[in-house]
Amino acid sequence: MANQTTKKKPEEEEVLPQTEDDITNLLIEKLREVLDFMHSTTNEELLEMVEETVIEYAKEHQMTSQMIKRIVDRMYHAFRGLGVLQPILDDPSITEIMINNHEEIFIERAGQVYDAGVKFESRQKLEDTIQTIVSKVNRVVNEASPIVDARLEDGSRVNVVLPPIALKGPAMTIRKFPERPLMIEDLIKFGALDEEVAYFLQQLVEAKFNIFISGGTGSGKTTFLNVLSNFIPEDERLISIEDSAELQIQNIPNLVSLETRNKNTEGKGEVSIRDLIKASLRMRPSRIIVGEVRGGEALDMLQAMNTGHDGSLSTGHANSINDMLSRLETMVLSGAELPIDVIRKQISSAIDIMVHLSRFRDHSRRVVQVSEVLGMENGEIITAPLYQFVEEGEDYRGKIIGKLKKTDHPLQAVNKLKLAGKNEAAEQFTKS
Repeated sequence: MANQTTKKKPEEEEVLPQTEDDITNLLIEKLREVLDFMHSTTNEELLEMVEETVIEYAKEHQMTSQMIKRIVDRMYHAFRGLGVLQPILDDPSITEIMINNHEEIFIERAGQVYDAGVKFESRQKLEDTIQTIVSKVNRVVNEASPIVDARLEDGSRVNVVLPPIALKGPAMTIRKFPERPLMIEDLIKFGALDEEVAYFLQQLVEAKFNIFISGGTGSGKTTFLNVLSNFIPEDERLISIEDSAELQIQNIPNLVSLETRNKNTEGKGEVSIRDLIKASLRMRPSRIIVGEVRGGEALDMLQAMNTGHDGSLSTGHANSINDMLSRLETMVLSGAELPIDVIRKQISSAIDIMVHLSRFRDHSRRVVQVSEVLGMENGEIITAPLYQFVEEGEDYRGKIIGKLKKTDHPLQAVNKLKLAGKNEAAEQFTKS
């Protein structure tokens, strides 16, 4: 009988990885078996072990040098970084990462949203990544408390929503921040405002005007707040208060940054923005920055502005300046039962200047209005627009053409400018 090749039974056949994902996962598990027996491994030692593991595998299987490099990076990130997210986080051109579940990841680059082209190997891996992120900032997220705000080490903002609230699986959104904080020159270059308005706002910040920034989602409120904070004189003491620390204030040596804390698993230990504002008043601040007001803390912020902490800054979510003023009234009402005229008087006496930002259809972010709060008249808060964005059309790329134009309303409250010795600016800004 002719010789016949003995075939392996199906259960004896070696199943080889078919894709780069399969190979990466196989080698990660292989290396993890070794690492389990090691107490500690430096980054350099880990990288060397990863490279050895991949090169040994590549000797017996056909792999390009580019594929080897990609797998080495992915394996290293799986152990030391945030897995499949790490290359995206390391890409400076990506500004936002949107994870709908472990298989759906989208990114924003230059204002456009794209499929990231990567996914987590399993739902459990995404959940492990989420727990790694939130635990580093002492936050807790679980079924009992399925929503949390956190941040990465570089300050990037993280929001997590877990099932049963998130129906498709764990969802996470990461708003990245640039390695170098943007300066006013960058905003001028991007067309967010022009040099005239930048100079105007700089003089107001230095002269301790209380400024409130409003805008919709993704309009750049936090970035703009950070830019304005760079105008604060270096010899002042600044207290910043945020839900999740995002501000990158670098020019103030006498700075205390405070961050809220959620309840623990026993429902205790919560520290709110209201608690932090009250605590900050005992810390001898020259100014207070409240990252964003969303509720009853608006009353505490307004009271701080009204009790000797001139030059304070804050932001809020709204679609216009008038809308923001209405929202502030609602926020204060949620914190205290006060007559509406008392609330409006608090707002009109606390805030000097309102700045509104908007995100346009071409994905650009711009200052669209700068208004002065003049006070109360017939029970209503009166504002006067000082600069207003005027759209003039679009260029061939669809980019909006327009600029902030000075209105016929000159700045009226110039006492703070004069007290700061800015008589020339006071005279300039009062001209219509």
